[in-house]
Amino acid sequence: MTTNATPKVTFIGAGSVVFTQGLLADLFAFPELRGAHIALHDIDPERLATAEAAARHIADVRGAAPVVTAHADRRPALEGADFVINIVQVGMREATRTDFEVPARFGIRQTIGDTLGIGGIFRALRTFPLLKALGEDIAELCPDAWLLNYTNPMAMNVQYLAAATGLRRVVGLCHSVYWTMNGLAELVGVPFEEVTYRAAGVNHQAWVLEFEHGGTSLYPALDALIEKDEQLRRRTRVDMYRRLGFYPTETSEHSSEYVPWYLHHESEVGRLRLPVGAYLDIVDENVTEYESTRDALTAGRPLQVEGTMEYAPQIIHSVVTGTPRTVYGNVPNHGLIDNLPSGGTVEVPCLVDASGVQPTRVGALPPQLAALNRTYLSTVDLTVRAALDDDPVRIRQAAMTDPATAATLPVDEIWALCNAMTEAHAPRLQPSLRHRLTA
Repeated sequence: MTTNATPKVTFIGAGSVVFTQGLLADLFAFPELRGAHIALHDIDPERLATAEAAARHIADVRGAAPVVTAHADRRPALEGADFVINIVQVGMREATRTDFEVPARFGIRQTIGDTLGIGGIFRALRTFPLLKALGEDIAELCPDAWLLNYTNPMAMNVQYLAAATGLRRVVGLCHSVYWTMNGLAELVGVPFEEVTYRAAGVNHQAWVLEFEHGGTSLYPALDALIEKDEQLRRRTRVDMYRRLGFYPTETSEHSSEYVPWYLHHESEVGRLRLPVGAYLDIVDENVTEYESTRDALTAGRPLQVEGTMEYAPQIIHSVVTGTPRTVYGNVPNHGLIDNLPSGGTVEVPCLVDASGVQPTRVGALPPQLAALNRTYLSTVDLTVRAALDDDPVRIRQAAMTDPATAATLPVDEIWALCNAMTEAHAPRLQPSLRHRLTA
């Protein structure tokens, strides 16, 4: 695109109003994007109207003059789009509660439940039909658009999109690397702007491979802080770092779910202060925040407009203006990380400019890190294959390979849990996956 281009940016799931607000605040912070066409799509009329009102308010606050359109039908929103931002959560709060409450009856503990584990598997399976339809529409209506996906489970969704839709301009975006490095810089007392770093792995389980200031590693400074602070040692990600040698790029709540060592053990839940079921509180808070935003807009009260430093607006700005940047993206592994499966979704540094998003080669991860990532990607792959092959057995096999599920349940109960989850989510699953199975 040229510097003078006025891009069309389409939001799918714009009714996720709080997230939409943050992304729009970031977009309109760039002078070159203040005249963009913002096309909002959501199937909930009230949430769509709220998103439209929020977009117009944020534009006013930022001094922007965008074209804002709202669409109950996805296709007009996509027509001619240059960028598509996917932030859909299929099933919303009701489905998320199911993801926690049904597994809890079987003794499964989850903290977030949106990436791996039984919650991540079924969140993916109910999202795939939407992704397939979205991909088909993009291929027809805006084949050159960049699809910037925020919807979790990230690795499963990106691998499915690549396999089921044939789209090639797909990048999964997550803020975990950025905010991890901000937090580490603050912890060791070095301004974030002066820190250099490199990370790679899989989404929510990537690793800080380099963490430096002025060419000197900051890991020894982090080690010294951990050694003298017992409270730091009571964080899951710190515990993993001490044993694996590299810091993980996601919160302790997330990190605890992707390995078999913590949530299954009462003593570890206590030692590491793991908030079982924490995401349900977050979901309720998000609903409350949405309602507060809706009511404020209806009453004409001012809203606080704050940027979020998310990657999607930065990518859009770089592609439109040619400004070079490095972001972290989730993309298919085509020669990027040597010791992870080809075609699996990996999280790596990506260069962005007018030519688009270009993932960079990392090489081989340290073997202990690759071992954990391979286990993670095995569950991802089986979940994606279940949908691609219309094979409900693959769902059970995915759950059997998941570390936290396998640490908690014998195989008969894993199959029974999958039957219960299938029954609970049946209307949102593709028809071939709705069957109860016995071994």
